[in-house]
Amino acid sequence: MLSEQTIKVIKSTVPVLEVHGTAITKRFYQMLFSNHPELLNVFNHINQKQGRQPAALANAVYAAAANIDNLGQILPVVKQIAHKHRSLGITADQYPIVGENLLAAIKDVLGDAATDEIIQAWAEAYGVIAQVFIDVEAEMYKEAEQQPGGWKGFRSFIVKRKEVESDVITSFYLYPEDGQPIADFTPGQYITVKVKIPGEEYTHLRQYSLSDKPGQSHYRISVKREDDGEQKPGGKVSQYLHNSINEGDTIELSAPAGDFTLDLNDHRPVVLISGGVGLTPMVSMLNTIVETTPERSVTFIHAARNSEVHAMKKAISELAEDKSQVKVYWCYSEPTAEDVRNKSFDKEGFITADWLQEITPGTDAVYYFCGPVPFMKEVNSALRALQVPADQVHYEFFGPAGSLE
Repeated sequence: MLSEQTIKVIKSTVPVLEVHGTAITKRFYQMLFSNHPELLNVFNHINQKQGRQPAALANAVYAAAANIDNLGQILPVVKQIAHKHRSLGITADQYPIVGENLLAAIKDVLGDAATDEIIQAWAEAYGVIAQVFIDVEAEMYKEAEQQPGGWKGFRSFIVKRKEVESDVITSFYLYPEDGQPIADFTPGQYITVKVKIPGEEYTHLRQYSLSDKPGQSHYRISVKREDDGEQKPGGKVSQYLHNSINEGDTIELSAPAGDFTLDLNDHRPVVLISGGVGLTPMVSMLNTIVETTPERSVTFIHAARNSEVHAMKKAISELAEDKSQVKVYWCYSEPTAEDVRNKSFDKEGFITADWLQEITPGTDAVYYFCGPVPFMKEVNSALRALQVPADQVHYEFFGPAGSLE
């Protein structure tokens, strides 16, 4: 337990963290990787360059400080981060390393303002916060390993099928190399892929949503090829999977993880909204609902630039034709001339509150959405305009958590 004085000191630093939090976390990662370059085998380098990881950590540190007297308040955030940590293989012995460099970064950025009292208080607080994470993750590691078909760490899977879904998205059908059963998952969850790219110094880990229903002898991931560019750096792993991993090759996976999941006990109408490759967890949810709750109404809305980059359109359209419970709508921001000629979409432009009001059950439904952050902000704003209660809205960021404000 933290003393009242320690809690008081931590609370007093909240305004400082609000201003300097991101500067502290940026400096933290610089120091961490300088002192422990082996951790570059774990962290996504692109999220570091784009500033998403430092910003996410800053928000987490700020939340922990603001709720230091009631850490139960941030338990949902802890569990969300813990899922990612378990999926990546973060271990308890790495937490002291993180703490040491975080305290050093606070001192480095704040200078004389980081008094001995503040550093000591944060050292004590970090120990308590770290133990919360360690305990939660220990249970997740235990569950991942001991569940039927589960395993510890990473396991080899064979790519038995590789299917092009659009100009930019390809699906990989992954079967366990050992031929043994695989862990079940809840629609919306992801797996972590570990690859060693020839010529690269460090191992790369990437998390991809599972894009088909659970209960099968294989997993499916559908990966968008991200191209390098000044405006959008990255894509090493996706390009490697698209260009170099072929049928018959093996890749390593950790067991499914994630808390963005379909509530299988909720039979209210559901609306699944996706943008770009954000459709992958939605397809898993859609296929599961159709199989397990045929009486549940599903509205599937997908936004893409045009038909050339629209993945899985044929399969989803055929499902809707076959199942009366499913309604599908396509929104194209830049339809091709052929799209216009064939009337292959329902709305041109972007998803709006007015359009959602026309095609969804409104506040009588539960909503799940996923996609690029600007897309998610627009969807979230539209749902607020429709006065959909917050507890009926669920979403997930690809990569570090951000804000939809």
